[in-house]
Amino acid sequence: MIAKLRGVIDTIGEDYCVIDVNGVGYLVSASAKTLSRLIKGNMFSLLIETVVREDSISLFGFYDAWEKEWFLTLTKVQGVGAKVCLSILSALNPSQLAQAVSAQDKAAFTRASGVGPKLAARLVTELKDKIVTILPIIIYHFKYESAS
Repeated sequence: MIAKLRGVIDTIGEDYCVIDVNGVGYLVSASAKTLSRLIKGNMFSLLIETVVREDSISLFGFYDAWEKEWFLTLTKVQGVGAKVCLSILSALNPSQLAQAVSAQDKAAFTRASGVGPKLAARLVTELKDKIVTILPIIIYHFKYESAS
């Protein structure tokens, strides 16, 4: 499994980038927030989640651990696939996600493309229990990233 890629940003698309790692181009799907931080031609390192399916292997990239942790948490909700996760992460940053779940704010989730009222209701319902486990991870990463 690929957990991290460091290389030159070769291409930046609407929902993906290509990272050239020693002459091999890796196609990495990412949120708009992650892609906005990348600069074509510059060296970058992205955290990677490798998703293996029967018919494909997909790479999903994250600028920081917060975003990756939310991706992993969101994919555990029924009806939420990787593409919808990236859409949610493009619309809401990790702290906004935590606030939306805490406040049971369904409308915040509907700002993401592909999330309607029913899915938004499922998200806030299922995530309220999961946020108890994700918050310590987010706080740890926030402290760690702020210190560096």
